[in-house]
Amino acid sequence: MAIKPKYVKQLGKLLLEKYPEAFNTDFETNKESVATLTNVESKGVRNRIAGYITRKKGASNPSSSSASA
Repeated sequence: MAIKPKYVKQLGKLLLEKYPEAFNTDFETNKESVATLTNVESKGVRNRIAGYITRKKGASNPSSSSASA
């Protein structure tokens, strides 16, 4: 897995702090939120930020899919 660039992490953390209600664990809705809340023109960078936010939201809300055997 590639390490995220520093600016992607910084902007992702800033957006999560300022607008926590605008994001969830769905990548598609997070893409739209990043597009409306930022002025990032690059589609690839927007997608990377949305992906980072999606992973962070998923980590903070673990699902019950990891059942112990």
